[in-house]
This record gives sequence, structure tokens and C-alpha cells, in this order.
Amino acid sequence: MGKSKFVAIYTDLCEKIHNQLIAAGELLPTENELCEQYQASRETIRKALAMLSRNGYIQKIQGKGSIVLDLSRQNFPVSGLTSFRELAGHSKDKWQTTVHQLVLIKPDDHLKMLMNLQKSQPVWKVIRSRSVNGEAVILDKDYLIQSIVPMLTADICEHSLYDYLENELKLKIGFAKKEITVEHANEEDKRLLAMNHDTHIVVVRSLVYLESAEFFQYTESRHRADKFKFVDFARREHQ
Repeated sequence: MGKSKFVAIYTDLCEKIHNQLIAAGELLPTENELCEQYQASRETIRKALAMLSRNGYIQKIQGKGSIVLDLSRQNFPVSGLTSFRELAGHSKDKWQTTVHQLVLIKPDDHLKMLMNLQKSQPVWKVIRSRSVNGEAVILDKDYLIQSIVPMLTADICEHSLYDYLENELKLKIGFAKKEITVEHANEEDKRLLAMNHDTHIVVVRSLVYLESAEFFQYTESRHRADKFKFVDFARREHQ
């Protein structure tokens, strides 16, 4: 419940910021006020605020509190490990996930090299498209090691893969290494995405690790180049 609670608070505050119920330049309520408002512990509130800070929604100012930042140019963050469902949860648009393939495979040589696998290790292959207001704009291809994720279903993949991994399997997802490229759209992109006349696609490839530094997932997320701008939020760490 702790995980779900602070994500729910984070999502609610995101919605208020995006809907300008809390305007850029304003201070968020204090931690005590948020504890009372959401009937949550201080630890839960601090986790939600930390997530807001990491994703560039607020800046904590000593002696004043948390000030809301201007998000007018923010679109699709590439840093962090926020799930698609968490990102879409505070969007004004209607997002939907469609599972096109869920199968257990033996990795080929290319996949073995990418994932540093033994030939005998089976891997879940999941292909999903993400639609906004009825238009398919993202194609996600996920590969997960079965020894770490023993079972998957289409319902799990359609709902939230990370929610299942963290809350059902109790896996602690730690960090990811990402690579972003612009490539020619392939036949699969054209078939599963509403490509129109676009010829290129933005590809984000991620190697995802548990907190123990054990690798468990390779993801290839293919985005229509006309629909997204990719942004990051950088924070200088003071010694």
C-alpha cells in the first residue's frame, strides 16, 4: 500500500499542476498540510514530493517549501523509471494500451548479446502499442528474463507491468541505462502505428536492473517523431 499510496498522491498533485489548480511559482502546501489532506504519513508524503522533484515538477527551497516549476514545455521525460501508466495517469488525453504479442521465446544471438544471456534462458517477449485519443503513437517491445518474472498474462501487460513486478512479485526496480536514436520506420512500425507520411521514428532502448544490480529487462520503445518532444530535467547536486 505504501508504494501505491505515494504514487496516487504524486499523480493527484501532477493533475493539479497540469490543470493549473496549483500554478507555476506557487508553493505546495506544507508537509503537515499534505499529511492531513491525504491522510498519509510524513514518509509517504516525502516520497511523493521526492518523485515530483525528480521529474521536474517542483523545486524545494530551504525555509520556504516546494515551489511549482513551469511545465509549459515539458512533454515526454526520458530520465527516471516512471511507468507508462503513471505518466498517462495525469494526462488530459485518453491513453490506451493494446497487447499485440505475449510469448515465451528462446533468445536469438542478437538478443543474447544485448541481454548477456545463456542460450537456454527463456525470455518473455511483449509487444504493446500505446494509443492517445484513439491514435497509436508508441510501440513498446519488452523482453524479460523468465527466471526473474516466472509468469505474465495479457491482462498484466495491458494494465501495468511495473505495478505487477513491484507489488505482486515484490521486485525492487533500481535503475536503467538508456540509448536514444532516430531511425527509419520499419514495416512493423508502419503496421502497428498510425505513421501517416512519417518515415522516421525515435527509439529509446533501455537495459533495466533491479536494486541488487541484477539485469532483468530489455526494452525498445518506438515513438512517432511528430508526436513527442523528449525532455530531461537536470538538477545539480551540491556537496
